[in-house]
Amino acid sequence: MTKIWTPNRRQFLKTSAGVAGLAAASSLLPGGMARAAGLTVGFIYVGPKDDYGYNQSHAEGAAIVKKIPGVKVVEEERVPETVDVQKTMESMINFDGATLLFPTSFGYFDPHILTLAPKYKDVRFEHCGGLWTEKNPKNVGSYFGYIGLGQYLNGIAAGHATKTKKIGFVAAKPIPQVLLNINSFLLGARAVDPTITCQVIFTGEWSLAVKEAEATNALADQGVDVVTCHVDGPKVIMETGAGRGMYLCGYHANQSKLAPEKYLTGAEWNWGKVYTDMVNATLKGETIPNFVRGGLSEGFIKMSPLGPAVSEASRKQFESTQATILKGGFSVIKGPLKDNKGNVVAKDGEAFAETDVKLESMNYLVEGVIGSTS
Repeated sequence: MTKIWTPNRRQFLKTSAGVAGLAAASSLLPGGMARAAGLTVGFIYVGPKDDYGYNQSHAEGAAIVKKIPGVKVVEEERVPETVDVQKTMESMINFDGATLLFPTSFGYFDPHILTLAPKYKDVRFEHCGGLWTEKNPKNVGSYFGYIGLGQYLNGIAAGHATKTKKIGFVAAKPIPQVLLNINSFLLGARAVDPTITCQVIFTGEWSLAVKEAEATNALADQGVDVVTCHVDGPKVIMETGAGRGMYLCGYHANQSKLAPEKYLTGAEWNWGKVYTDMVNATLKGETIPNFVRGGLSEGFIKMSPLGPAVSEASRKQFESTQATILKGGFSVIKGPLKDNKGNVVAKDGEAFAETDVKLESMNYLVEGVIGSTS
């Protein structure tokens, strides 16, 4: 049986036919826009759409957008954080007529979105996780959720489950959002027992299965009995951890199917609500704010159902804390608090609420976290 090769956008643009086609399409309308009727929305993912993690959470949101009348959705997965994403965005704009783009990976923002936005002023570029400022183009927006609150709740479940008082975190890169998640996980656990420590291992990549498995095994070897993560696809970590007898706290999406007996809960994205709000605003001719954030109460994030291994005491503290968070203004980072190098990061009486933009430039690990940002 002959397999038919179907090139993706970037492969097509590398061919002479692709370049010629792009030039022809770009000449159809002013500004290089080959517009279609209705609204065309583009979603771009750095990894596969079925990764049980970051990319899957966004793809699930895109699937909900597809149900909105008058909206066409185009998608491309496995697009690296290189000039390739610029080619994909230009293809969606010029071939598909997309006027609203969601390039979802952290590294897409600078320089790639910031390079293209001035060239396509009629296109709205909405980026996940970037920190938009007044210096950036006005047709660029940044959206994210206060998922550190979810990791804090994960920490409460972990704090009750651990017998060794050693919990672990497998992380990709020490960027602010990742550091906030690590710190929140440990501080949630310390709300149960202030002697608990958290060992963190950075893999250096958003998706690298071999290193993720190695890191999980290394944590287990050190006596860690509860693990969570911040990588694109938590599947390997969940399965490896369960295989080593560890309890699990998920991230990005619901991974309970991978290890139902060991899965405590998880911090999940709820991008379907975020994306439908933005698409509906666009359909109404409204402008999406350049800086959009939300947490549990706004429906940007949600928690996986508590698993069978969660004790009654854990459930009570989890639900009580979640109810407090839902009221808004919750502070995970509050004094007196030092980092793991002994520096004061929050004075006695000082607190940084979930909405404090200072948290988005976090560069430290709190006392009790074993690991380094460098």
